[in-house]
Amino acid sequence: MKAMEAMEATIERAWSVLESVPDPEIPVVSIRELGILRDVRHGDDGVLEVVITPTYSGCPAMSQIAEDIAHAIDQAALGAHRIETVLAPAWTTDWITDEARDKLRRYGIAPPSGQCGHAPAETLKPIRFAPRKQDVVACPRCGSHHTEKLAQFGSTACKALYRCLDCREPFDYFKPY
Repeated sequence: MKAMEAMEATIERAWSVLESVPDPEIPVVSIRELGILRDVRHGDDGVLEVVITPTYSGCPAMSQIAEDIAHAIDQAALGAHRIETVLAPAWTTDWITDEARDKLRRYGIAPPSGQCGHAPAETLKPIRFAPRKQDVVACPRCGSHHTEKLAQFGSTACKALYRCLDCREPFDYFKPY
């Protein structure tokens, strides 16, 4: 029973430690707040497993995220660990916490608007391809909805470049998917 309690305490501590691991491209939000950190558990062999899902399958930041996770776990002396990257279910912007959406806005990135309608990570649903209505993107600086898309891709592939037509400032928009 003591061994089980120790394992549970390690998992709780790992979640706490990993809460402070920032996203390398958007350092004001953690990988947990973005929904990249999916699970912390012990494998069948007792080794601590950290499960992560990339924001998209070609995300160049995943190796840095794995390195940052390993460093955080090592610094916290949590013992042997492995990092597992899972692609299914696919990450969705629906997994971004409300707190992270506020942090993105304050940082100057318009968070994704609305819901993508994806199921929670624990539920698998078939993917349906259908045209999406164009979202109205609010400027994260002045709040105006009078904005225009300048480019489909912004500073990273998961963001689009927009400009506010009122305050004239450019900004990234975290694309919903």
